[in-house]
Amino acid sequence: MGIFDFLSGEFIDVIHWVDDTRDTMVWRFEREGHEIKYGAKLTVREGQAAVFVHEGQLADVFTPGLYMLETNNMPIMTTLQHWDHGFKSPFKSEIYYVNTTRFNDLKWGTKNPIICRDPEFGPVRLRAFGTYSVKVADPAKFLIEIVGTDGEFTMDEISFQIRNIIVQEMSRSLAKSGIPVLDMAANTRELGQLVAKEISAQIAEYGLVIPELYIENISLPPAVEAVMDKRSSMGVIGDLGEYMQFQAAEALGREGGGAADAMQAGLGAAMGLQMGNMAAAGPWGAQPARAAAAPATMAPPPPPVEHVWHTAEGGATKGPFSKARMARMAADGDLKRETYVWTAGQDGWLKAEDVMELAQLFTILPPPPPGA
Repeated sequence: MGIFDFLSGEFIDVIHWVDDTRDTMVWRFEREGHEIKYGAKLTVREGQAAVFVHEGQLADVFTPGLYMLETNNMPIMTTLQHWDHGFKSPFKSEIYYVNTTRFNDLKWGTKNPIICRDPEFGPVRLRAFGTYSVKVADPAKFLIEIVGTDGEFTMDEISFQIRNIIVQEMSRSLAKSGIPVLDMAANTRELGQLVAKEISAQIAEYGLVIPELYIENISLPPAVEAVMDKRSSMGVIGDLGEYMQFQAAEALGREGGGAADAMQAGLGAAMGLQMGNMAAAGPWGAQPARAAAAPATMAPPPPPVEHVWHTAEGGATKGPFSKARMARMAADGDLKRETYVWTAGQDGWLKAEDVMELAQLFTILPPPPPGA
C-alpha cells in the first residue's frame, strides 16, 4: 500500500450521532465549513435518520445502516452538485440527524372547561387531561415544515402545538359524543382512539404520527362533584332518620357522662332488637304476614240504662216510677197523654205523648178480657 493510500485512509471522516438526551428530535452534525470528505463513513443507528441538505435544498435521506459517502449512494447530492464520474474531492453539505424513536409520557389537558349537554344533568362543564406519544414518521417533511435550520430541535418546541390540536379535537369529540357524564369513565379508551384518528391527518402534515393517546380523567367542576358526593353518601346512609339518631347518640357519647352511656346502652338494645327482627325476617326479606287470628268472642254490650220518670199533676210531682210502673199507670188511666213527665237528661217537662219512649204505651191495646 502506497503512502497516498495510507494518508487517504487516515483522513476519512466518520460521521455519527449518539444522543444522550431524552428530548432532542433533530441535531445538526457540525463541521468546520461543512466540508465532508468523499468516501466518509456515515453511521445511522436504529431510531435515527440522516438528512443531507445542499445549499438550502433537501438532498438524500439515509435510514439506519453504515454508508460510504460516494456517488453511487447519494443520487440526489450527485445531481445537485453535478459530480462527474470518478469525482473524489471533498464536498460541502449540512447533515441533520432526526430522532425517529417515540417520545412518551407527554402531557395534554384542557385549560378551560368544555361545555357539553348531558342527557341526565343538562349543560355541564367538563375538564379532561391525559398523555400521548409522538414520533417522526417522515424526517424530510418534518425538517422542512417544522425544524428549518435549527441546529438542535427539542420536543418542547413542538409539544405546545400538538397539545392545542389534541384539545381542540377532544372538545369537539366530547361535545358530539352524547355519552352521559357518568358513563365516560367506561369509554375513555374509545374516545382516545377516536381523537387520535381524527387528528392523524393534521399531524401527518408535520411529518409526525401519534401512536398512542390516553385520557386519564374527565372531571366535573368541584361544586358539582361535591353535590354528587352528597348524593352518593345519602344512598349509602339509607334511612336518614335512623342515621340522625345514630349521629345524635355519637355526639352525646363524645360529650361524656353517665346519661350518655345509658342512652348508648338503650340505643344498642334497640338496634339489637331491630337486628333480631331483621334476622327473623330471613335473608329474602320480611316473611309474609300470617293470617290474622280469629277474633275473640266479643262480650255483650252493657244493658241499657232504664230511665225513671216523674209526673206532675196539679202543681205536685210524683215519682220516681219505672217504665213498667208507668205502663201499668197508663193501663189504669192514672197516666194520660197530657200528663207532664220528666227524666234525667230530658230538657224540661214534656207531655207523655211527646216522649217517644212513653208514647208507645198509649198505642198498645190490652187483650180482650177472658170470657169475652
